Amino acid sequence: MDIREILATLPHRYPFLLVDRVLEMDPEAGRIVALKNVTINEEYFTGHLPDAPVMPGVLIVEALAQAAGILVFHRVGLRREKAYFAAIDGLRFRRPVLPGDQLLLEVQLEWIRGRLIRVRGTARVGEEVAASGVLTFSLGRTPEPSSLPVESARVQDP
Repeated sequence: MDIREILATLPHRYPFLLVDRVLEMDPEAGRIVALKNVTINEEYFTGHLPDAPVMPGVLIVEALAQAAGILVFHRVGLRREKAYFAAIDGLRFRRPVLPGDQLLLEVQLEWIRGRLIRVRGTARVGEEVAASGVLTFSLGRTPEPSSLPVESARVQDP
């Protein structure tokens, strides 16, 4: 699956789209292998440890979540619903992810129970595990912005 198909599947866009390509996917078996090319041009490197650039761990987890989103979309055909984090369990970071690395995202579906989805994800650089853990998502619709007017803040005179 190339980037055009990924963009048709995920709601994320630059700079928050963290899957560049899907290498393997079997929706029936509940498995996906995707790729994130990590480059020095990523915006987060300018502010996250600029003297020793490392991909933030939360973005590694988000990349796994996006790969899971592609898998679930193709498994159950989500259209208007979004998957929101419900839990992250047993997550361990074992290796830093650096500019120039290719982050391999492997996700295996564990179960779907009603509106809850649980996957096991592993992010690798080469043969080394960078991060792994269990992610649980809750399906829901994006909340509509409040129709109530926002009151403007008033500054009191001293």
